[in-house]
Parts: sequence; structure tokens; C-alpha cells
Amino acid sequence: MSDSEKKKVSYSDEELEEFRQIILEKLEKARADLKLLTEAYTNHSEHDTNDTSPTFKVLEEGQQVLSKEENSRLAARQSRFITNLENALVRIENKTYGICRVTGKLISKERLRAVPHATLSIDAKLKQSAPQRISN
Repeated sequence: MSDSEKKKVSYSDEELEEFRQIILEKLEKARADLKLLTEAYTNHSEHDTNDTSPTFKVLEEGQQVLSKEENSRLAARQSRFITNLENALVRIENKTYGICRVTGKLISKERLRAVPHATLSIDAKLKQSAPQRISN
């Protein structure tokens, strides 16, 4: 993070607009991906195994159940990602975007470009995920 970013307490309107565009692009893709995932676990294929051997049908149905469960999990994860991106847009509107919720300092532009819904700076994230040491 540059010295000027360390001293700033918020991003400019121009910078916020840049992040807004990044988030809108990611949102569009994420919503399209969610639609595909949802269709994959809710639609019943017209090409089923009704006319094949019973053994193959059991194996096929088992795979479909597994795929539906996996797609359902992926869809739930994608839905959370969309919510996080939408929340980031709200923070942009409130002019609180890019401010670490732990340190109160600006999150680096590089981090926000990579993870536009981030609410923690790298330092805060590393401290959060570091294992707590137990002293005797």
C-alpha cells in the first residue's frame, strides 16, 4: 500500500466507481453461473435411463443424486458470493467501501481488485486465520 493510501480514510468517487464496475461485472457472471447451477439440480433430464438395464439405471440415479447435491452446494456458495457482492455495492453507495472492519484502515486496491467483496485488510485477515497460541 502506498503512503498516500495509508493516510487516506476512504476512496475517492472515481476509485469507488472503478470498484463498482468490477463488482457489477462479477455479479453478472455470478448470477449467470447460479442460474446454470440451479437449472442443473432442478431440471429433470429428458434423456433418462428408463429404457436401459436396471443395474445401469441404479448407478445413473446414484450419480444424479450426487450431482444434484454437489450442484446444490455450489449454488448455495454462489448465492452467498452474490450476496457479498451486493453488500459491497451498498458499501460503495455509503462510501464505506474498502475500509477494513477490524483496523478501520483502507484495504489495498490490489486486494479489492482481486476480492472486491473483501471487508478485511490482508493484515486483519492473516491475524484472523492465524492459529491462536495457547500459553501454559
